Formats: sequence, structure tokens, C-alpha cells
Amino acid sequence: MITESPKGNEALNFPNALTLTRILLIPVFIFSVVSSLEYGLLLATVIFLTASATDVLDGYIARRHSQVTVLGRLLDPVADKLLVMAALFLLVDMDRVIVWVAIIIVGRELAVTALRALAASQNLIMAADTTGKYKMFLQIVAIVSLLLQDEAIAFLDLHMLGSLCLYASMILAVVSGIQYTVQLWKHMSSRQH
Repeated sequence: MITESPKGNEALNFPNALTLTRILLIPVFIFSVVSSLEYGLLLATVIFLTASATDVLDGYIARRHSQVTVLGRLLDPVADKLLVMAALFLLVDMDRVIVWVAIIIVGRELAVTALRALAASQNLIMAADTTGKYKMFLQIVAIVSLLLQDEAIAFLDLHMLGSLCLYASMILAVVSGIQYTVQLWKHMSSRQH
């Protein structure tokens, strides 16, 4: 959804602090994956899930307590993208994700970031749509499953589950990227008339 940029207090509030915490957890997540810690991947999974939970929590608190800010609307999707891209790069390096799938997903994320920057230059905010939220949920399931794929869980092939969720999220990523492009183009075209 595209809306006019709101005016208001841009002080660092609690929801924005949660978003910043998500960004600060990324290096800790990376270290947990690449370290030789005995339970490094399990720790990385807990950190990834904690960071992902802050995404749900910051938005809920911001809306519930009327603390939605331009900073939050811009920073939140960037934090999501950084977290997912870090995880995908690590999973490619571990041979758990095919490189072209990661390239498509990361390419879409960079393209949408560019669209958001273009929208911001026009004093517009591009909020996440439903397709983008489903995409993010599938990416979380995929990344967690692929991080834990070597764990023995009865009757569940975590690599297969993770791969299927990642392919589905890739399709939704492309669809939502097209939706963002069309919405922004229509909105900017209507402003010119």
C-alpha cells in the first residue's frame, strides 16, 4: 500500500528501538553460524527467530500505541531485508540454498528498496502488502528449516520443507515486487495529472 508520508515526531521510540535491535542481532547471527561453537546453528536459529519476532512486535506496538513514524516505516523493511539476505548468503555458502534462488530473492529485495527510495523522494511511503508478508513468513520457515536440516526430527525432512518454502517465497517475492512497481507507477502517474 502506498500512502502519503506522515508528519510527526521522529524520536527513537520503543518500536524503532526493536527494529534497531533486529539489525544489531545480524552480526551475532552471522557469528553463530560461522563459528565452531558446538551448538552454533541452534544458537543462530534462536537468534534468527528472536530477530524475526521483533518484526511482528515492533509493528504491533507501533500501531497499537500510535507510534508509527516515517523512520520506522523505512527502517523496518530494511532490517527485514538485511536479516534475510545475511541468512541466504550463509545458506548458499553452506550449500543448503541454490545460488540462483538467493540471487532472485536478493535482487527483488534490492529492487523494492530502490522503489521505496523513489517513493520516499516523492514523499510517499510503500508499506508491506499481504503478499510481501506471506513471502516473509515463508522465508522465515525456510531459513529455520534449512539451518536445522541436520537435526533428527521424526517424519520430517527439514531440507525439503525449507526448500519448498524458499521456492514459494521466491515466487511471492517476484509477484509482490511486480505489485509494488505497478502501484507506485499508478500512484505517481495519477499525481502528474
